[in-house]
Amino acid sequence: MSAPSIDDPWSIVHMTNLSGPVDLSKTYDPASLAGKTILITGGASGFGAAFARHWAAHGAHIVVGDVNDALGEALVAELRTSPTARPDQFIAYQRCDVTSWADQVRLFRAAAAGSPTKRIDAVVAGAGIADATASFDKPQNLDDESAIPPPPPLRVLGVNLTGVMYTTHLALHYLAQDKPAAGSAKRDRHLLLISSIAGLHGLPGQTEYTASKHAVMGVFRALRAAAGLFNRPASKAAGSGGGGDNDDDEDVPLRVNVLCPYFVATPILTAATKALLAGAALGEVEDVVDAATRLMADDGIRGRALVVGPKMRVVDVTEGDEYGETVRIVEGEPAVPGRPERRQAVWEVYGHDYQRVEAFIWRYLAALNLMSGLRGWVGIVKDILGICFGGAGSRRG
Repeated sequence: MSAPSIDDPWSIVHMTNLSGPVDLSKTYDPASLAGKTILITGGASGFGAAFARHWAAHGAHIVVGDVNDALGEALVAELRTSPTARPDQFIAYQRCDVTSWADQVRLFRAAAAGSPTKRIDAVVAGAGIADATASFDKPQNLDDESAIPPPPPLRVLGVNLTGVMYTTHLALHYLAQDKPAAGSAKRDRHLLLISSIAGLHGLPGQTEYTASKHAVMGVFRALRAAAGLFNRPASKAAGSGGGGDNDDDEDVPLRVNVLCPYFVATPILTAATKALLAGAALGEVEDVVDAATRLMADDGIRGRALVVGPKMRVVDVTEGDEYGETVRIVEGEPAVPGRPERRQAVWEVYGHDYQRVEAFIWRYLAALNLMSGLRGWVGIVKDILGICFGGAGSRRG
């Protein structure tokens, strides 16, 4: 499910000069992370902690915001004492409830003040939760007409949408601060949003979570086309200062990308969701980290979305199909002698941009359903037993 090297000429990518579809067959160099200050909300566990470990190992300065002080402080202690830690590396944790505007302001201020460069180079809006009780989908206490019942809590929307909006708003400000010195290379500025497969397709029984992740995709769709409006230093955007065509007045680009992980074994995955997914393959954290690192390290990727799911057997084809696809999924098919195969977990969502996104979604879900069917009832029973007695279910390769 790769895409043509250039999107259709009428697409939003062409009109806004965003980068073309991501070539996932190409390697990238994580060495470019060294020296960057990266702020991660929800960074004490799950994807955020995995990002922090991997990027710190490549020399990035890491600032983690979370409400889990024990995990956050333990992570920082681990990174500071890691064999890959550098003497001048800035690693910090600060308590931050992303639904609190004041907490987020303090987090960004602390990150900029503590950074060796006194600036923030990248932001990951990674904080997110799910509702294990699915309370929104189960209205209660609405029959008593003698009083107005309390509203649904909407805590998931608070964290997953309001929190992301706060993070994004602050990122647009702090990433536009400071310009590189005259004659130096442009400084990369990057906002990475974290959505979900639920941001592309409905998740039954999790209406609030699905709505929140669809909303994150809305934020992405708006910013990917308009990021150029926010990529100028604050003084220039306000109209003060010089202008003209001097090289040192050139704007520094702001990149906005998004990850849409499929179900992965992280703390956000509830027992009810695990039961719902019994028999289905899960994604792997390392594949999510790989996709995020590609987006973070490659400053040529602008305005793209990547789905990360279970690895599937694929073969490359010389001529694309009617959608321009140059990769064919062969999961469930017998191996063909002499035909090279590989396993792929990361896919470009908007390879054909808005007009064809539904084609991607339907084909991807068909492939996931095929994988579930191949595992059969034995796989489903093993998963349910693992959920009931083992806590996390069986591992998947």
